[in-house]
Amino acid sequence: MPIRFYNACTPGTRTRSVSKFTELTGSKPERSLIGKNSYSHGRNNRGVITSRKKGGGHKRRYRIIDFNRRKVNVLAKISSIDYDPNRNARVALLKYEDGIKSYILHPRLLEVGSFVCSGVTASFDVGNALPISQIPLGTFVHNIELIPGQGGKLVRAAGTSAQILAKANSFVTVKLPSGEVRLIRGNCFATIGQLGNIDSNAIVIGKAGAQRWRGRRPIVRGVVKNPIDHPHGGGEGRSPIGRKHPVTPWGKPALGVRTRKKRKYSDNYIVRRRKS
Repeated sequence: MPIRFYNACTPGTRTRSVSKFTELTGSKPERSLIGKNSYSHGRNNRGVITSRKKGGGHKRRYRIIDFNRRKVNVLAKISSIDYDPNRNARVALLKYEDGIKSYILHPRLLEVGSFVCSGVTASFDVGNALPISQIPLGTFVHNIELIPGQGGKLVRAAGTSAQILAKANSFVTVKLPSGEVRLIRGNCFATIGQLGNIDSNAIVIGKAGAQRWRGRRPIVRGVVKNPIDHPHGGGEGRSPIGRKHPVTPWGKPALGVRTRKKRKYSDNYIVRRRKS
């Protein structure tokens, strides 16, 4: 994915960069695959803010993505590659032989006119979805299910992929992008290949207004607040936080402290934890 840089004519364009969108072929989303997209802006049913730093942003239309890939043994042609404002990966529009259309996450190196398929008998080509136990060792996959039939939950961000390391009994050992090594049930589906738009993490937003377009409101540091509003607040001038470690507005440890439950049901499936 090529990146376009701005000429520095304003402070907001001095470091700003955006995608060139050269890989996109579709101009408008498929009408039959558009779903309702409601915004809560971080408020609950009483209008009280329960999730901070949310609000505003450009209007979006939700594309219904087929994370299940349960239409087995039916060839589908890639008719277009579209932009999805709800994720950093691109989406590919499939048209099956029986006329049904669906969106999937666009894998890297998959072009318009290519054919994909899903099922136990599908070939090991990019974009095909198979039970993870049927995929050869060393293969890079994405959109991995955790529960059979539930749809892909893991490895869905742009440029990410997981690698199959080993197979034993009814489980498959997979190395995730975070570095975590985990057991996945063998009958869970996964899609072969690495997701496209690999340079999305290199884009520099450049100005605060671009964050507002994405629906993110400003963040106020705790040290500039009053003591009643934040544990870091108070003091004269530029004072430190007054604690050994930083905490959240509610007094819980922050910045680097792991928040995973001590005894979670899925701990038995983790072979090696991520480093950070």
